[in-house]
Amino acid sequence: MPTVDRHMSEHDLSTVRTGDGCDIAETAVVGEPGGSGEAYTRIGDDATVRGGTIVYTDVEIGDGFSTGHHALVRGGTTVGDDVLVGSHAVLDGDVTLGSRVSCQTGVYLPPKTTVGDDVFLGPHAVVTNDPYPVRETSELVGATLESNVSVGANATILPDVTVGERSFVAAGSVVTEDVPPGTLAMGNPARHEPLPDELDGGNEL
Repeated sequence: MPTVDRHMSEHDLSTVRTGDGCDIAETAVVGEPGGSGEAYTRIGDDATVRGGTIVYTDVEIGDGFSTGHHALVRGGTTVGDDVLVGSHAVLDGDVTLGSRVSCQTGVYLPPKTTVGDDVFLGPHAVVTNDPYPVRETSELVGATLESNVSVGANATILPDVTVGERSFVAAGSVVTEDVPPGTLAMGNPARHEPLPDELDGGNEL
């Protein structure tokens, strides 16, 4: 049987499936109702879910998952192995993360966001999905961060943007159009420059 240190209520336990060696804080909520139908929360081996974190039903998480405090993972989200969701970070439902992804404090990923493997998102980086918020009724369109992308603190990535493999988004940048693979994006709006040699290559996460 899986071993887990957890102190969740009985209604939560009925919707949660965990692997071995998981440590779920007493003040975390895993299996919050809100997913679809008979959905479960599935978490792999060796997870650490810290206090104040909420993970909804209809969430699939791999091995080695870790959160900070007060993180939020909503339904329809799929997470690979060895992923960090930092304190006050939000995966706002229908988000897909690969493996070895690091979401630092305050990161926001809205529905329809896709993130590849070995991706770093710095503190308070934000991805958006609504082209004309409030002013027009428009279809939500997610952004895509391909593998080995690094996004600096407080950067914003607009809807329907693809950030190509190995690209680097500088802190505070506003990315309004696709970033080709292996490119430095910086400024507001972000301009594209060749990636300096010292920033080339993949992320080691």
